[in-house]
Amino acid sequence: MAEVLELKPARRAQGSVRLPGSKSISNRVLLLAALAQGETEVTGLLDADDTRVMRAALSTLGVAFEGSTVKGVGGPFPVKRAELSLGNAGTAFRPLTAALAFSGGEYRLSGAARMHERPIGDLIDALRGIGARIDYEGREGFPPLAIRPASIDVARPVRVRGAVSSQFLTALLMALPLVGRDAHVEVLGELISKPYVDITVNVMRRFGVEASRSGWQSFSVPASRYASPGSIYVEGDASSASYFLAAGAIGGGPVRVEGVGRGSIQGDVRFTEVLERMGARVSLAADWIEVTAKEKLHSFDLDLNHIPDAAMTAAVTALFATGTSRLRNIASWRVKETDRLAAMATELRKLGAEVEEGPDFLRITPPKKMQANARIDTYDDHRMAMSFSLAALAGVPVTINDPKCVAKTFPEFFAEFGKIVT
Repeated sequence: MAEVLELKPARRAQGSVRLPGSKSISNRVLLLAALAQGETEVTGLLDADDTRVMRAALSTLGVAFEGSTVKGVGGPFPVKRAELSLGNAGTAFRPLTAALAFSGGEYRLSGAARMHERPIGDLIDALRGIGARIDYEGREGFPPLAIRPASIDVARPVRVRGAVSSQFLTALLMALPLVGRDAHVEVLGELISKPYVDITVNVMRRFGVEASRSGWQSFSVPASRYASPGSIYVEGDASSASYFLAAGAIGGGPVRVEGVGRGSIQGDVRFTEVLERMGARVSLAADWIEVTAKEKLHSFDLDLNHIPDAAMTAAVTALFATGTSRLRNIASWRVKETDRLAAMATELRKLGAEVEEGPDFLRITPPKKMQANARIDTYDDHRMAMSFSLAALAGVPVTINDPKCVAKTFPEFFAEFGKIVT
């Protein structure tokens, strides 16, 4: 793909898109299939940078793959010394950190430059609290990490802070069955992005471990091992669906996404509630979602903590609303693939919007006329590139810098987007 991509002016969006597999589910399934007893056939798996990173790491750790089948190792990883480079894949780095802390070996985990700027201290503190030996090889609280053999004690609850990333809790929950004893996790403070923890518990259940919770502050993981379900299907990515559903709302539709629907275990399907609040019409079936809109969209003022990824789509969709919109409780954007709050504010202004950026909110007033020929910087962040593609539906040309960053989760995004817009 070229270093820049010029999107042609568009006004209409209509058609259907078959979604790639969910990144969040794919990497959870890969890890649990690797740790499980038996072989698991995985269908619908996302094939993108983040899942390739996870597969490569698991192979290094002794897990065999044969086509779509993962041959589980039935417990901790058999390879006891390894160096892993995990790019900027948080859904690989955080869970592997916890699983390796319980695997009784010596491991070094590093990543891309941005991964070394993304905090991991809350997870390391939780793991050290039960005896794990993990050292920072650079700045305190950030990767790269060195993990050494340790005696793990879960007689007392594991305590983890929940305000920065739900991936820390997810990592603990998925790894604790390796300890072989009943374990309890206490969440300190407010837990953000709760629907992602629901995905974790759901996937663990499919592999035979029934984690339970009392509210969102206390979780219990029984002393049971993962067992292969035989086969498992990865549903379409709900975060990726948001761009096409928003296009249907902006460009009239109908636009249908296939592979995810009413029964999804992903929290980002609730992006449809944002579109309904804006005046779009949403139809859901078991395996598809469809959006149409006949009138100009309304502005909104919403707490979007539960859908932080799809909230980026909402921010760009706000450019097409009748008034000022406000996205609240999105402080987690600061520690994602880039500082998404700052990046989003900067790029929205290039399109003519008035933007107020707060510590955990954005207030967006759309321009009277969208700025043509804006060059959107993407900050090596796939969701910046995909979200801002929607700006072309204002009937103006838009240039996306470094479009290849979408390979992280959706390599064919721009080809699919081009099929539905005119």
